[in-house]
Amino acid sequence: MTQPSFDPKAFRTALGTFTTGVTIITAQAADGSSVGITANSFNSVSLDPPLVLWSLAKSANSLPVFTDSKHWNVHVLSVDQESLSGRFASRGEDKFAGIELDDGITPAPLLPNCTARFQCRTAFTHDGGDHIIFIGEVIGFDHNDLPPLVYQSGQYALTARKPREEVRLTKAEPPPECSYTEDLLGYLLGRAHFQMVNRLQGLLHDQHLDQAQFFILSVLCIRDRLTLDEINDYIGYTGHTVEQADMQVLVSARHVVMEGPRYRLTADGREASLLQIAQAKAIEEDLVETLGPGDALALKLLLKRLIENTDPGLPDLWAVSV
Repeated sequence: MTQPSFDPKAFRTALGTFTTGVTIITAQAADGSSVGITANSFNSVSLDPPLVLWSLAKSANSLPVFTDSKHWNVHVLSVDQESLSGRFASRGEDKFAGIELDDGITPAPLLPNCTARFQCRTAFTHDGGDHIIFIGEVIGFDHNDLPPLVYQSGQYALTARKPREEVRLTKAEPPPECSYTEDLLGYLLGRAHFQMVNRLQGLLHDQHLDQAQFFILSVLCIRDRLTLDEINDYIGYTGHTVEQADMQVLVSARHVVMEGPRYRLTADGREASLLQIAQAKAIEEDLVETLGPGDALALKLLLKRLIENTDPGLPDLWAVSV
């Protein structure tokens, strides 16, 4: 029976739509040197006995080490280990340089700070076309809450948990004459922003400041000695124009002083701003605890992409002054 022909490149692309984790597999050679490769072919096989598998190309230089070694370790990478993934996917460098390895059950190198690690003993190997399939018995493992690094359609990605049930803010349907729904992105962003800022209101009330003055202090805490026009350039995204009256409130409160046309943050102003930052970080910590570190990281990435794509050309607040 003749098999239908197909484009290998298209086949590879189709396989790439399957989202996987990113792992580094390590082993120790007979001469005591260490080898490691990046792989996304890792998968579970059995819980009892505990078995896992991965595959390695027959053309890989490290194949003899893995076939000769009785032990190897699988490291499920965290999102902070993308550069490590790239390092172990390349050739011609000391992949383990500068890495302080952890002690493992076997001589196989054990990398730190991974989402999960599986220390294995080779149980079987199988011929898998242009790859060798390694099936290993897990003799030790550990894991933590670090968000995992994943790979999808040829690039790294982040995971976000999808609730089993759809999240709805209301059970009611909008009136037919109204096109606004709770799924409107602008509504969701706006409501989330104001609900978070609302948790700052108690502190701002105690400091006798409003949101506009909070934004001014935040800007001056990052980049001091600005003119009124420069301050407005930096907070233009808020839709609020800073007036002399706003600055006078801060001057009267001894948070800011004037030096010619420029405004400088005082020690009292910096202390007030640092209290606001501490409160904002406490709010974020509560949010991360609720969402989980993976979802929070994915949210930050999406917001940065959204800001980048809607930026009207605001100056870079954190750029080094010339």
